[in-house]
Amino acid sequence: MGGFEFDLQAVLDQRAIVERERQLRVAALEAERLRIEREIREHRQRIEAGREELRRALGAERAEAGSADLLAARREAAASLHLIAKAQQCVLKLAGVLARLDRARADLIRATVDRKAVEALRERRWTAWKSERDRRENAAVDEINVMRAARRTGGADGEAA
Repeated sequence: MGGFEFDLQAVLDQRAIVERERQLRVAALEAERLRIEREIREHRQRIEAGREELRRALGAERAEAGSADLLAARREAAASLHLIAKAQQCVLKLAGVLARLDRARADLIRATVDRKAVEALRERRWTAWKSERDRRENAAVDEINVMRAARRTGGADGEAA
């Protein structure tokens, strides 16, 4: 009896490849999510820094001259609005990435389940193959023992005659 050969090994290999592709897709989307979240944090920090700078500039000018530089305040407000718009764009991008990430994770789960199903089948077939091999080996050993006993018995009968 030869070694165990799983007739669906090609299917199992293909399912493992699909699962790996899905893992890579999830990893790429996770990296994109992290990049966008970092951009959002940077925009928020810049917005907050701009607001602090505007407060400082307005406070210093009021203390010195009694009136604020409206042109500088307008520029600072425009820059802040621009950063807010960029942050909102990043939030929209993030929402899209999160939706794609959810779908990719679901696809990965399906691919993993599919692979594990074929692996379970392979395990069951290997167990059945091993049981059959062990049964045949035991039958062969029993046959050898029967033949030995027959020779001994036949040899003893031949000596007595």
